[in-house]
Amino acid sequence: MKKPDKIKNQKLVRELNGKNVLITGGAGSIGSALTKKILKFPVRTVRVLDIDEHALFKLKREINDKRLRLLLGSVLDKDRIQVALQKAEVVIHTAAVKNIEITEYNPIETIETNINGTVNIIKTIIQTKPKIFLNISTDKAADPSTLYGSTKRIGEKLTTWAANHVSPTRSATVRFGNVMETRGNVFEVWEEEKKKNLPLSITHPSMKRYFFKIDEAVDFVLYCLPLIKNGEIFIPKMKSYNVKELAKKISSNQKIIGIREGEKMDEILLSESEKSNAIEKSNMWIIK
Repeated sequence: MKKPDKIKNQKLVRELNGKNVLITGGAGSIGSALTKKILKFPVRTVRVLDIDEHALFKLKREINDKRLRLLLGSVLDKDRIQVALQKAEVVIHTAAVKNIEITEYNPIETIETNINGTVNIIKTIIQTKPKIFLNISTDKAADPSTLYGSTKRIGEKLTTWAANHVSPTRSATVRFGNVMETRGNVFEVWEEEKKKNLPLSITHPSMKRYFFKIDEAVDFVLYCLPLIKNGEIFIPKMKSYNVKELAKKISSNQKIIGIREGEKMDEILLSESEKSNAIEKSNMWIIK
């Protein structure tokens, strides 16, 4: 993915200057990286809402900045959301249950967090009217085949609805593939297996996935903030990798464990029907 240009960075500075920013799920991998990057801008505060007390504790030890606000709470707690969103002008929604196997086995909890949690945020922004609401989604929402992908697709549709009906808030979604450094991803599994001298688990030798680094994901999210107008889905152009070839860089000792329920051989960034409604840029697609 191409690096953001200086003009967009100047627009981003104006977008964030003196603002109160709220990041839901902000103590997670992407949320933490976003928090650190946003604090480099002249914001008033960055509020991090998360249900993981230990993750908030770790984030506090990593960041020494008086503008950081650590909020312990869930997106399912309407009262907590109401307090967290007071005078927040930029809201970035990353909170979600994400693991494919866990979400399939815990459908009620997944729907509660990924759909109802998003509904709670949107209901609150109707009242508090922040300037920007940005929802973070996944490539698994494009023609979804899993519960996780389906819940994130509904989250995208809810965000588009909010863009059309919640004024003056500008709402949009960023959708991207896998981020290499996030917790619980395949690279973490492989590293643990290698330490134990076990073969690396490969679902299928021909499986492909989109990957980029966490700093690329964060830069793309921030790059899109000034571009938000009315319910867009921003999708970065990412490279697709053969998973088996990626694993070879860690170890040639591998085992095939089979495809998990609902898993695709190749993920897609946007569906065929979406392509007809998408504008292609040098570094992204924008679905109107």
